[in-house]
Amino acid sequence: MTSPDTDAEIRVLLADDHALIRESFRALLEAEPGFRPVGEAGTGTDAVRQARRLRPDVVLMDVRMPEMDGIEATRRICADAETPAVRVLILTTFDLDEYVYAALRAGASGFQVKDATAADLLAGIRVIAGGDALLAPRITRRLIATFARQGLADPALSDSVGVTEREREVLILVARGLSNTEISRNLYITLGTVKTHIGHLLAKLAARDRAQLVVAAYEAGLVVPGS
Repeated sequence: MTSPDTDAEIRVLLADDHALIRESFRALLEAEPGFRPVGEAGTGTDAVRQARRLRPDVVLMDVRMPEMDGIEATRRICADAETPAVRVLILTTFDLDEYVYAALRAGASGFQVKDATAADLLAGIRVIAGGDALLAPRITRRLIATFARQGLADPALSDSVGVTEREREVLILVARGLSNTEISRNLYITLGTVKTHIGHLLAKLAARDRAQLVVAAYEAGLVVPGS
């Protein structure tokens, strides 16, 4: 995916069923250089429609909305051939395990609760618009716990994707929430080599970004809780 130009404004679609919340987010983005709210949606159905029409860089997506919830709206946006570059940041008051897993599984590139600071929210939008994933260590831990609890991994898949031993080592560290720089230090390899390995992993596991890479890794049995 092509990242937005560093000098360009990040175009954001606001999807929340509460008008007051949308207005607050709009005011925040309008007051911050480098961001531009391009539209609002009060239902999941409208969020999908607006994403197709406006092609924003990032959708701030609430979970609980009428007509279609944010998880299903995220799944449709991320799977739509008309919106391949649109990325979704799930933003909700419901900081619950099932939403974390469901949101990432649907294709979201990040997950953040609504009580996050303005600075954290803006930083998260920048990260996602830049082509990375907002996968905080606590979210990674919850994802691991979900797989450990539900036994979602299918080890039979691990032999079919052609992941090398070094790539598996990188993948384990990605799944622990480490940055590229931290992985480089841990494995004593260059930052460029880390990026190359992650690029190969994204292709082999058909993942959009680091968030989907972690989900795919667990589902393929390439990484297991405690590894």
